[in-house]
Amino acid sequence: MLGDRDRGLFVPAGIPPLLRDRLCPLADIITPNHFEFEFLCGAKAATSGQVIGEAQALMARGPSTVVVTSAELKDTPDGEIETLAIEPSEEGFKAWRVRTPKLPISPSGTGDLFAALFVAARVREKDTPDALGHAVSATFAVLERTAISGTEEMRIVESAELLVRPARRFDPIAIRS
Repeated sequence: MLGDRDRGLFVPAGIPPLLRDRLCPLADIITPNHFEFEFLCGAKAATSGQVIGEAQALMARGPSTVVVTSAELKDTPDGEIETLAIEPSEEGFKAWRVRTPKLPISPSGTGDLFAALFVAARVREKDTPDALGHAVSATFAVLERTAISGTEEMRIVESAELLVRPARRFDPIAIRS
């Protein structure tokens, strides 16, 4: 994690360019939040089309799948937040978006939890939309339980069953070019 829109970059100055220029090209999957994604691209991305275009530029440099979390785009409804996934296909690319209610909390480690859930689903041979839907749904379940508990720490242990079977399912919608 490099930073977020509320706090900006919060790692030592040499880490962001190292991640962007040397490590990102070596990755198969990257899961930056919206703020980090714009940093990696060196450009603002306020629409799904802009996210897709910038993700394609990143994929040309290395990663085969780009997942942008915590996205708030021009057409994201108030009170919601999105996650977008983009990957190459024979037609050029495939992209999906998932919206969830935006909760009034921002605990540390949410991106790490999402990345672990997404990669675990992919390792279990789920395709990108299914992995995306599961990771978003399970992460939301943990965050919802955390918000209800009123604590700053994510309620991961208490939510173990929800990591496997989230109470609510948020299904990805394909984005058409």
